[in-house]
Amino acid sequence: MTAKDLNRKSARKIIHCDCDCFYAAVEMRDDPGLRGKPLAVGGRPDTRGVVATCNYEARRFGIHSAMASAQALKRCPELIILPPAMEKYRVASRRILAIYRDYTELVEPLSLDEAYLDVTGIDRCLGSATLMAQEIRARIARDVGITASAGIAPNKFVAKIASDWNKPDGQFVVRPEEVDAFVAALPVGKLFGVGKVTARKLQNLGAHTCGDLRAWTLADLLSSFGSFGQRLFELCRGNDRREVCPSQERKSVSVEETYARDLPDLAACRRELVPLLDMLVARVKRAGAEEAIHKLYVKLRFADFRGTTAECVSTRIDAEQCHALLETGYRRGNQPVRLLGVGVRLAEPSVEMQPALFQ
Repeated sequence: MTAKDLNRKSARKIIHCDCDCFYAAVEMRDDPGLRGKPLAVGGRPDTRGVVATCNYEARRFGIHSAMASAQALKRCPELIILPPAMEKYRVASRRILAIYRDYTELVEPLSLDEAYLDVTGIDRCLGSATLMAQEIRARIARDVGITASAGIAPNKFVAKIASDWNKPDGQFVVRPEEVDAFVAALPVGKLFGVGKVTARKLQNLGAHTCGDLRAWTLADLLSSFGSFGQRLFELCRGNDRREVCPSQERKSVSVEETYARDLPDLAACRRELVPLLDMLVARVKRAGAEEAIHKLYVKLRFADFRGTTAECVSTRIDAEQCHALLETGYRRGNQPVRLLGVGVRLAEPSVEMQPALFQ
């Protein structure tokens, strides 16, 4: 048996499930009169709200998540914008996650409706990940009333890309022997962690597809992209060793506010920081994260949409430190502020801490 045969035999079976335009789908389920009309869920356009998600009718106008609601309305004056109904979405999410967990304990949620499932060695559906994905999608449609798409592959990276291949209400399988060719044809912008700036840099250097990028040595990638070069070297070859992790530790707690009118100066920002700090203290307390605070940070987005974050090491929420961070961040842009946030980053539990957690 060759090495390639051994790899195929030992390949994991990963399903990436993702509901189609989740928030909008729940709204259309509850009000069938919305179906067939361009619909978005998000903030009001007159308060600088943004689109959280939108249905496929709205996407035909170029509307997408994180777009300003006012801009979305310019593109589609008939667009219906509904405010988020988070509790309704959480109820649907609990039902969806229960379906996922009926197939495997190895479920890693990425959001309310999206998750990785490791079904390696599961006997259900004759051990076929393809049949399991079909059954899961059918149950979501029947029990929750919305559609989902799925990708099936030997690793998380390829499975996530595959789940977009036949959206909406579809699925796509990339078998172990197909991974190499599938990934080689992908645009470099599909690689995890590659944003618009990095994609443009790669394209300017002649790497338009993952196949192009394979011509680069690891040393070249490390030289041009630092430690991220190692990730690029692996992903462009379809290698992803990340496990499906069912428990996700909280890494931060934060609050932020986008203002209907820009905060004109540092003094106005200081005034708005006070209630944000009160909300942060309450949120950290609810999360039981007081003892895990490792850093403080203040986040700003300026009127020109540029953003910055200033942070420092701290084991508590200190108002004086936060005001100093605010001043540091503000001086980087020195212009009106449209978004202000404050948060804490949490330390990972050390080995020495573990016994105390269970006493």
